[in-house]
Amino acid sequence: MSKNPPLAHAEVLCGHIHSDNEHCGHTLSDADFMRYSRQVLLPEVGEAGQLQLVDASVVIIGLGGLGQLAAQYLARAGIGCLTLIDMDKVEVSNLPRQLLFNDADIGLNKARVAKQKLNGLAPQCTVTAHETAFNTETAAHHFADILEAKQQGKRVLVLDCTDNFATRQAINRRCIEAALPLVSASIAAFSGQLFAVDQIRFPSGGCYHCIFPALTRVSQSCSTQGVLGPSVGVMASMQSLMAMQLLLSMDSCDESKSALFGRFWRFDAKSLSWTAATLTRDPHCDVCGPKEVCSSSDKPSKL
Repeated sequence: MSKNPPLAHAEVLCGHIHSDNEHCGHTLSDADFMRYSRQVLLPEVGEAGQLQLVDASVVIIGLGGLGQLAAQYLARAGIGCLTLIDMDKVEVSNLPRQLLFNDADIGLNKARVAKQKLNGLAPQCTVTAHETAFNTETAAHHFADILEAKQQGKRVLVLDCTDNFATRQAINRRCIEAALPLVSASIAAFSGQLFAVDQIRFPSGGCYHCIFPALTRVSQSCSTQGVLGPSVGVMASMQSLMAMQLLLSMDSCDESKSALFGRFWRFDAKSLSWTAATLTRDPHCDVCGPKEVCSSSDKPSKL
């Protein structure tokens, strides 16, 4: 039933080996084939690609305007496991743009409500909810499942959907330390930002800290600047699209031709326009840059 082009030999795509035997013994059920038929029809997806999504694990940090919509897209696309992290509760001011919630959810934890609703919308997806903040102390607990999936050779990804600068720095640092790919999106007023970080597949692209060092003063967020709901939806859709393409290894291995890595995308919601800037690794970055260590001769050397 696969629509993928036949492979006579194993094919290496962005560090992952695909072969006809990769999902040996596993096929989509007739019901799942019908459910995901529009995705499977794409040559870039096919049955093998859909099985990769079913086997994937994604962590979504922040279940606000971006995260609650990204969670719906990914769960309904067939992602096997979702981990949702958010300590916030639903507020009435969230409802115009956070469409997964309604008035009956006001006062309840966002991650818990999202899990309950996704269980009904996409019962084939295993959803875990953490009703606590993400920080350096909780990171190990929050990432336990995805790190286990990574050790098992499964496709994994982290989505940063937060609007807190300190939290975004903590997410970036932990993803670099654990070699987890990260897709970051944000929007305030009419200005959206989107980029991907992966120190394994694209180390020259740097990380969030390369773009926004820890001492950067950031005052803009949708809570202080305001935002239109559809603008948030655009960024959430693009973040979800980028996530699915990365999980399917649709990006080029060639760094000079990569469409997803090494680019910092800006969206102007007023003019409906996108611009892209090239990302480069800061050699002095405290997070992803080379670290100096002392050898036995006490002379500094670079890793």
